[in-house]
Amino acid sequence: MKEHFNLKYDELFNPTLTALHNLGGSGSVDEMEEQVAELLKLTDEQVNEIHKGNTTKLMYRLAWARNYLKRYGLLENSSRGVWILTEEGRKTKSVDKEKVKRKVGADDRQERITKAKNKQEEFIDEQEESAEILRITWQEEVINELQNISPNSFERLCQRLLRELGFQNVEVTGQTNDGGIDGKGILRLGGVLSFHVIFQAKRYRNSVSPSIVRDFRGAMVGRADKGLIITTGTFTREAKKEAQRDGAPPIDLMDGNDLAEKLKELGLGVEIELVEKVNIKKDWFKAL
Repeated sequence: MKEHFNLKYDELFNPTLTALHNLGGSGSVDEMEEQVAELLKLTDEQVNEIHKGNTTKLMYRLAWARNYLKRYGLLENSSRGVWILTEEGRKTKSVDKEKVKRKVGADDRQERITKAKNKQEEFIDEQEESAEILRITWQEEVINELQNISPNSFERLCQRLLRELGFQNVEVTGQTNDGGIDGKGILRLGGVLSFHVIFQAKRYRNSVSPSIVRDFRGAMVGRADKGLIITTGTFTREAKKEAQRDGAPPIDLMDGNDLAEKLKELGLGVEIELVEKVNIKKDWFKAL
């Protein structure tokens, strides 16, 4: 019988806090997800259950939990996606979930009142997604486009991406029965050290399994210093563990959300539009 992930976002407030405390006060989204999964003793089936597109239910609801805890003053996040306990957060081991929701709801209502007074009719629904969750939405749009291009086009995109990231001599091999190797390149560090890297491009709509990681590692041994798997899908929890298994050459993983972020960062098929906002300084005019 399939085990479903049924916890609501507010039931993840305290596990999220505990996870960050366990991580020393700061952590990446992936580190927090792994900690919460261990704390709640979630099965691999529950961790991997998809909510929508490339987003698992755990990932989606933890995003909501982080958003609420941030607005409650216990968390903050950097531009590089690292989440940190605030001074108040470091002193807080657990919260009353109803108190958190009431506080955030009250802040939402006050914000709407303030904007209405300023004649800025920008009403915000209390259930509107946070900036982090909206980011998942545009990522899904990018991933959908990638999943609709041909496999050859996706391999060429990966080649272009690696070149933009500083790789040299990047080639798409196009060989079959080669352990899943789709291309290779050389990464130079400081003009002195160089690493031979092979990559695999998986234009998937589902999750990459640990067997794919194992097969790719087998093809990598003796032929490259590093291996990279790029997918439009996701990696199962077991695949992530297999990629970093002790005693085996590590494999780097880039899932669909990571890929979308890199494309945005490099301006490859993703354009950021800046909207001009004009503020009238009424006090300035009164002081004339």
